[in-house]
Amino acid sequence: MALGNRHLLGLEGVSAQDITVLLDTAESLVEVSRREVKKLPALRGKTVVNFFVENSTRTRTSFEIAAKRLSADAISISSAASSMAKGETFEDTARNLAAMSPDCIVVRHPASGAARFLASVVDCSIINAGDGSHEHPTQALLDLLTIRQRKKCAWKDLVVAIVGDIVHSRVARSNLFGLRTLGANVRLAGPPTLLPEQFRQFGAELYYDIGSAVEGADVIMMLRIQHERMASNFFPTLNEYARYFCLNAEKVARAKPDVIILHPGPINRGIEISSEVADGPYSVIMSQVANGVALRMALLYQLIIPGADGIRGSELIEPAVTAAPARAKVA
Repeated sequence: MALGNRHLLGLEGVSAQDITVLLDTAESLVEVSRREVKKLPALRGKTVVNFFVENSTRTRTSFEIAAKRLSADAISISSAASSMAKGETFEDTARNLAAMSPDCIVVRHPASGAARFLASVVDCSIINAGDGSHEHPTQALLDLLTIRQRKKCAWKDLVVAIVGDIVHSRVARSNLFGLRTLGANVRLAGPPTLLPEQFRQFGAELYYDIGSAVEGADVIMMLRIQHERMASNFFPTLNEYARYFCLNAEKVARAKPDVIILHPGPINRGIEISSEVADGPYSVIMSQVANGVALRMALLYQLIIPGADGIRGSELIEPAVTAAPARAKVA
């Protein structure tokens, strides 16, 4: 397969070629969401299970929509509505789901490494939809797609500033791996307590002042404070954090004139980003959400269909909904 595996557990170690194949496929699939009938036959007869042990709006919904637009049967399960609420272990619940022969399980879990563990105990494709503070690869891929759509220059010419709670952010890690693999210049910014020195080993520049971090940046990505992963206080108060690290119009003015601003959501307005910026002309936050459906359609197809090496979106999108999806290999 294009990813060299039947799973997507993270972006660390995924090649630039594989990332590009997924982005190319997703780019073509964006058009499907604009059709009157938003349906393709590519995964007819396949089953996708969304197994979410953590709460989610955008990721879970977009995976469900993506599966249905490819004609797969999509089932969403939360831990509160599963037998885990009765004391069943995560492993036993997963084994029972796998015994029903799904083609793919999309998993979100508060423990880092949960997706990799699941891949070791079940016999179907696993997609990591976020595991603890480890990775969130599909969010990073849709972010990369959004950046590529708006910025026509080479990745090596882009400066991307990622600002906020870096240490607890799986989105920051996956974006850092993906961006550096493609050749982009990455700046990480946040309070010293939320930005450990070890992030330098991944090729990022570290900043402890948001103004310096966004100076001349082509892309600014803001992050939510991950209160649910904090065992202690990492800064005095929210007001103190917002004073120094909330992205407002004054700070945006220090970036490139054509800067774009991303946020994976959910947004805490006035804490990490002001409303005037989140809703302003530089924001591409809604484009991120829309691109999430196309990217996850591309990924589901790549992982579920055997031999779907380098599938081109134009070949996947057939005018007649009864036609079988064509596939082609890229050297």
